Amino acid sequence: MNVDVPVAIVGAGACGLTAATALREAGVECLLIERDATPSGSTALSSGFIPAAGTRWQREAGVLDSPEAFAADIQAKAKGRAAPHLVQAYTAASAPALDLLARHGVQFELLDGFLYPGHHTRRMHALRERTGAALMAALQRAAQPDLLTEARATALQPLAGGWRLTVARPDGAEETLSARAVLLACNGFGGNPAMVNTLLPEMRGALFAGHAGNDGTALNFGQALGAATADLGGYQGHGSWVVPQGALMTWAVMMQGGVQLNVQGRRFHDETAGYSEAAVHVLAQPGATAWNVFSAPQLALAREFPDFREAEAAGALREAADLPALARLIGCEHVDLGGASLTAPYYAVRVTGALFHTQGGLAIDAQCRVLRTDGAAFPTLLAAGGAARGVSGDAVWGYLSGNGLLSAVAGGYIAAQTITEVFA
Repeated sequence: MNVDVPVAIVGAGACGLTAATALREAGVECLLIERDATPSGSTALSSGFIPAAGTRWQREAGVLDSPEAFAADIQAKAKGRAAPHLVQAYTAASAPALDLLARHGVQFELLDGFLYPGHHTRRMHALRERTGAALMAALQRAAQPDLLTEARATALQPLAGGWRLTVARPDGAEETLSARAVLLACNGFGGNPAMVNTLLPEMRGALFAGHAGNDGTALNFGQALGAATADLGGYQGHGSWVVPQGALMTWAVMMQGGVQLNVQGRRFHDETAGYSEAAVHVLAQPGATAWNVFSAPQLALAREFPDFREAEAAGALREAADLPALARLIGCEHVDLGGASLTAPYYAVRVTGALFHTQGGLAIDAQCRVLRTDGAAFPTLLAAGGAARGVSGDAVWGYLSGNGLLSAVAGGYIAAQTITEVFA
């Protein structure tokens, strides 16, 4: 197959599908190239919560928010080390991006009841189902994309007036296509052990709970073309990966008073600081595990989330009538709740720390154009979402809840605007 298309998008996750929706609305044809038989990616593995500021859903709920307030929260979490031009661009685009998706049938709700770490107001938007898989299905319906599946992008080369992409099929066959503009929306490198060992040594050997497509493709393409990179030490970890069941437990339980205890029965960090850096704290404990401990009110909250209900059904939830029983459950002499105001009966779930996705990548400008090492932009090569530098700075503690889907959805929206101008 040799195909010539106006726009090729590598990766049909939240970023690629948002961009495809915007391009379709603008009348620009595009082809999404997806390595899997069915698009899923990191989005399907997430909770599907998209942070946005100044949205109509916030206004309807009486929530006062603005892109400027959102940007301030992002920079506070990243200690001022997030890329200012992207923080401004993504927060400003967050509400328009959700409006775009809503025009094409994605039905959002504003989450109620609790705040995620670092957010000073309610700005998480989700579907009624509260799952990343449901979000992916809704995004695909919105985009109605021309989709080439089971096609793994293996090479990207410049052509006169465009780009040539090589894709590999499951049977080993190779096909090529040419495009005037290319958007790299194929996420980061968390699933590439060699890259993780080199760039994220503190997560060497940690469980990777992300999608296999996070193999560093965009980073390899860009570096071969002389593109710059930035914030490669940034990533999203999670300190609440249920073991051995293998599921994500919502951090809302921690924000509503739950605590983490190690196998010695001690509380070992401030859980409200954030679930990303919690991964490092948990991995530093004996056995690289911890127990999420909480009471009945937090259990009721947890059961609102499908992932937790599935983990509970698989036997993850344990109950202790009192503190001595909790100590026996954990396997220690006694427990110290560290000042937490929990009441019996106590509930516990065993967890470990995990790597979800990286937050560093190709350097881009505010229009999501990939930058060369000399600072000049490739006019028709774009990157967004996990393929590009994000807004979490260069360390695990810089990740503000939802930064991954923010950069995917807002970045996909901005990239589509940039591409549309190319074809104007």
